Amino acid sequence: MRDSRNSEVIHGGLYYPVGSLKSRLCFRGRTLMYDYCRERSIPHKKLGKLVVALPHQTNYIEKLHERCQSLRHHHQSSNSDSEPAVPTELISGDRARELEPDLSPHIAKALWSSETGIVDSHALMDALEGDVTSSETGEVVLGTRVVRVDPTAEGWVVQLLTAGAEEPDVVFTKRLVNASGLASHQILNTLLPQLTPPEPRLPMYYAKGSYAAYRGPGVGKVKRLIYPVADETKGYAFTSLGTHLTVDLEGNVRFGPDVEWIEPPPVGEGAGDSERLEDVDYWKMHLTPSDARIAQMHESITSYLPGVVLEGLHPDYVGIRPKMSAPGGKGGFNDFVVRSDWSARWTRGDGRDKEGGRMITLMGIESPGLTSSLAIAEMVVDEVLYGK
Repeated sequence: MRDSRNSEVIHGGLYYPVGSLKSRLCFRGRTLMYDYCRERSIPHKKLGKLVVALPHQTNYIEKLHERCQSLRHHHQSSNSDSEPAVPTELISGDRARELEPDLSPHIAKALWSSETGIVDSHALMDALEGDVTSSETGEVVLGTRVVRVDPTAEGWVVQLLTAGAEEPDVVFTKRLVNASGLASHQILNTLLPQLTPPEPRLPMYYAKGSYAAYRGPGVGKVKRLIYPVADETKGYAFTSLGTHLTVDLEGNVRFGPDVEWIEPPPVGEGAGDSERLEDVDYWKMHLTPSDARIAQMHESITSYLPGVVLEGLHPDYVGIRPKMSAPGGKGGFNDFVVRSDWSARWTRGDGRDKEGGRMITLMGIESPGLTSSLAIAEMVVDEVLYGK
């Protein structure tokens, strides 16, 4: 879902609305992630994060701090006397510059989040892969794509085509989890028009985010993650948290992501989701780093780190986020979507639900997807599949 092309940040969970899946699963996922990393010796570090505000932005972080203090974990009531799920501290601009001397003298206040950290996402994926392959029945199949999913009265028939094979392999399952990231809605969109009555296809939008590596002056004393205040005029904090500074476990500095909306082009007359999303050249083009937006990123960065020079910024890598609403923030906050569909809805044709096999589709798993990943898996198994 959210493996390699991201900030590798373990998020504290500052921004997400109370009661949302993003909020709940970020809190739980953060705890699970730190525990898992310690148990498996996965490189990680709890650096903490500063959200920094210029004078006209202080109201935003004051409200954000107040909100964070009221948040509790899923099993706690909002008026619980226990520690908040998102520990934060509101500090002055002077105190922020004591922590991070490279910050602009114009920073008036900052919000300190002690639970934010970083993780080696590739080492994390290796550990998770090892969990699968070392289990009795688990298997990781590379170079293989799903070419067809068909409902039956009892479950789902999945056709898989491995690179180099002439014919697909066919698998039957009563429980199918679709966590295919950017293409997660694609399987549903081939099936929904077949219902009686037909249901409309699900829209999906894509936000490209570019990251820039930095070598140069103006960040030599940085020890923590530094985020600017999100631009509330561009869809609140839900579209983007701004072009922020992160460091990796080797101390390398990078900035990003920015936001650039893209749309996969149709391929040929009457092309559908499958043809659009399988246009490999299109995705390769957009996943290739470019310096086209470096100057714009630099302008944003220097609002809080004025010593950063344009010449030190270089294109690093690109990620693409699946969004459930259109550009411009018109759809407001986009939560994670965990959807269940039962195969008998298609085979019976009488509208009955919860019969046959179950397909669980995860959609819109963008940030904080990496932080939430273990909690998402826990919820799918414990709550959705087995109802614990």
